[in-house]
Amino acid sequence: MKIIDTGLADVKLIEPDVFGDNRGWFYEAYSCEKLKKLGIDVTFVQDNRSYSKEKGTLRGIHFQKTPMAQSKLISCTRGKILDIAVDLRKGSPTYLKWISAELSEDNKHMLFIPKGFGHGFVTLTENVEVLYKVDEYYSGEHDRSIRYDDKEIGVEWPVSEPVLSKKDKNAPFLCESDVDFVWSESK
Repeated sequence: MKIIDTGLADVKLIEPDVFGDNRGWFYEAYSCEKLKKLGIDVTFVQDNRSYSKEKGTLRGIHFQKTPMAQSKLISCTRGKILDIAVDLRKGSPTYLKWISAELSEDNKHMLFIPKGFGHGFVTLTENVEVLYKVDEYYSGEHDRSIRYDDKEIGVEWPVSEPVLSKKDKNAPFLCESDVDFVWSESK
């Protein structure tokens, strides 16, 4: 496994070592030991899967508030997505900066997003499956969203008319959100 710089501190794009031959391919999708060596030292407690039927389905920008904030390790196991991470840590040198990474069944890349960031993705193909690990359990009480098209954040999504859930259509703008992340230099 190797890290590809994302330009956003603490957010890591991971490229696994893929071994292929005439039969197909093999790679380690998760290795606690290897991730620790890459600077990702979290204990994942839950795996989540999503399926999106239509190209242009947008999910996000999602996060869980403190004390149930989640770090995520995202991979796309079928199809292709544009995955985004937004720094929501007030006081951070990269506050409200965002990055995007293409994750697909072909490139097998994974994106690590630590606590304090918002997360979202849009499907670039039909019939997409996304798998992500989290280090805190889901908590409806702490579950939050911010509008995908919030101008203060300015994510450049590659779709003009995304397929959205009711939750994402009605998500508040950042200025209306109760996001509570604060950056700390000691981390």
